[in-house]
Amino acid sequence: MEGMSEREQDGAGRRSEWGGARRWVEAGALLGVGAGVAAWEAARRRDLRRIAADPNHDLLFDVPSGERREVVSRDGTTLAVELFGPPDGPPLVFIHGWTCARRFWTGQLHGLTDRYRIVTYDLRGHGDSGLPAGDDFSTDALAEDLQAVLEATVPEGRKALLVGHSLGAMTIAAWAGRFPREVEARAAGAALLNTGLGDLIDQALILKLPAGMRRTKAVAGGIFLSASAPLPPASPVSLRAVQYVALSPSATPAQVAFCQQMVMECRREVRAGFGRTMTRLDLLDALDNLTVPTLLLGGGSDRLTPPPHVERMAAALPQLAERVELPSSGHMSPIEQPDAVNAALERLAERAGLAPKKSHAAA
Repeated sequence: MEGMSEREQDGAGRRSEWGGARRWVEAGALLGVGAGVAAWEAARRRDLRRIAADPNHDLLFDVPSGERREVVSRDGTTLAVELFGPPDGPPLVFIHGWTCARRFWTGQLHGLTDRYRIVTYDLRGHGDSGLPAGDDFSTDALAEDLQAVLEATVPEGRKALLVGHSLGAMTIAAWAGRFPREVEARAAGAALLNTGLGDLIDQALILKLPAGMRRTKAVAGGIFLSASAPLPPASPVSLRAVQYVALSPSATPAQVAFCQQMVMECRREVRAGFGRTMTRLDLLDALDNLTVPTLLLGGGSDRLTPPPHVERMAAALPQLAERVELPSSGHMSPIEQPDAVNAALERLAERAGLAPKKSHAAA
C-alpha cells in the first residue's frame, strides 16, 4: 500500500476484510442451499420407496377397467361413466367427492364388482368429464347430472343403491331435494360417506381457532375452499399437507400418494368453482326427501367433515339404517379402510333388498 495515506490504507484493509467475510458468507449460503436440496431430494426418494413398498399400492393404482360410456346432462355437460360387474347384478351407483375422480372407488371396485353392477362417473369438470356448461358448479347441476346417469345406466323399473363420498354425498342430498318423486322410484337405499350438508367451514378442524375468532375462520376457510391458484408441484411437503388435510395420521404412504395425485390433477377452475359452492352449502332440509334406508359413515379423525356432521344428519334422516364411525380413518374412508366400507355397504344393500344372487357372490 505504498503511496497511500494511513486513512486510505485503513479503508482498503477494511474493504479487504469485508470482501473476505462476504465470500465466506456466500460460500456458507451455497453450502446451506446445497445441503437443503440434498435433504429434499433424499426425502423425496425415501417417500417414493415407501409408496412403492406399501402393500396397498397395487390395490390403489391398479384401477379396474369397465365399460365406458358418455352421458349428457340436461345442460349439455358430458359426463364420463364406467360400468363394472354382471349386468343383472344389484346396481350400485358411486359418486366421488371434490377434486377426486371415479377411480377414487378402486377399493370398492376390487371388492364388489364380482357380484354387483357398479356404475361410477366423474363429476362435471373432474376426471374425463367435460367442463360445466355455463360454468355451472351448483348443487342443482350435480343433481341433474345424477338423474341423467341413473336414467342412462339403471334399467327402468330397477332401483340402485346410491353411494356418495363428501361432495358425492352432497349430490345425493341435492338430488333428493330436486327430484323427490324419483327417490323411491330409482333408489333402494343411500350411503352418505364422510360428508356434511352445511357449516362446512365452521365445523372443520383443519384450522383450529378460539370460539371468538369464528369470523376469521370463516374468511380463511372460504379462501381455502375457493382458491384457484395453481397447486405447488408434488413434493415431500405437499404429500404431508394432503395427509394432514384429508387423511388420518395412520394412512399409508400409497393411500396418501393416491389421493395427492387425484387432487393435483383436478382443474383449478373446477376446484375453485365447487369450493365456492361449498362455502354457502345448506342441504340439511333435503334429507326430508331421502325416504329410503340410509347409511351414515364417518371417520373419527376426519378434519374436513368431523363427527358433529354425522350427528346432525342422523337426527334429520327419515330412515337411518346404520351409523358407522371408523375411529382411525380420516376424510378418505373408502381409500383408507376399504374393507370396512365395503362391509357396511353390503349390509345396507341387504337391508335395501339388493343382496346379490348366490351365483354372483360365489363367482
